[in-house]
Amino acid sequence: MSTALKSCFVLIGFILAYMSYLILGALVFSAIERPVEENLKSELNSLKEEFLNLSCINATAFESFLERVLKANKYGVSILENASLRTNWDLASSLFFANTMVTTVGYGHTTPLSDTGKAFSIVYALIGVPFTMLVLTACVQRLMHPLTYGPISVCQRRAGLQPRTASVMHFIVLVLLVVLAFFVVPALVFSAIEETWSFLDAFYFCFISLCTIGLGDFVPGEKPGQQLRGLYKISVMVYLFVGLMFMFLVLRTFHKLADVHGWTAFFQLPSYDADTEDKEPIIEQEPEEESSQTEKSFVQPLDPRSQASYNSINR
Repeated sequence: MSTALKSCFVLIGFILAYMSYLILGALVFSAIERPVEENLKSELNSLKEEFLNLSCINATAFESFLERVLKANKYGVSILENASLRTNWDLASSLFFANTMVTTVGYGHTTPLSDTGKAFSIVYALIGVPFTMLVLTACVQRLMHPLTYGPISVCQRRAGLQPRTASVMHFIVLVLLVVLAFFVVPALVFSAIEETWSFLDAFYFCFISLCTIGLGDFVPGEKPGQQLRGLYKISVMVYLFVGLMFMFLVLRTFHKLADVHGWTAFFQLPSYDADTEDKEPIIEQEPEEESSQTEKSFVQPLDPRSQASYNSINR
């Protein structure tokens, strides 16, 4: 088995293990939190019936009712009739919650209700956040050659551009494509699905999410009667992971671009040494026989050592 093929299998194994970790977390969160949520809903409904049966509503009962309702609403639990059939802890919603936790987006709309859920969240995030960073790094490392090194090399050979010009033009095109694919198009989709969202609201949600700010003022799939809510939640989860991966790619490309133009040296920032990174890939690979740089660039694009280094571009 070739090194490139072996590297692909290892990367696929990482991704499958990551998906299994998310599913495991979703099952645990659902098992812990759903019964607590059901109990809270039952208590609120009982309180609502008791409140409605009062012959004379006094201020103390009214304040007690509002206090319980507002506290439950903080955790995403509502006693409205059109929201009573929906749960925040089915498999799809739990998977969505686990994903937002380990990617550090964390909208805060759905949070653990029980002490057991809170304790498990701590342990789950301690393992899940570094695991997510590892998977993102492994994926981005494999995207650097076809989406960064390769296009710059093509621009230099076929268009006859200078190295610095080619790197700037590549970065501009990359940013435009990422904005179009992960901000503009998703914003159009979200504004069409979420009836109360304008295009600006949807674009704002995409920006807040992919920057991992996650304010929680806009959360998809939370309106009552949402059709295919489970599929919608999982689709948003996939969008967040792929979007974060390309945001990471843009950041790494910019850091390398700053090295080429001497900006890191000018501002006395740490240099992004591509040669050091290429010698220590995120996934171990076996050494191969020496071949020409051109052959390695096209025959074995997944070998990190075959990638054209930004440091090799004349400044």
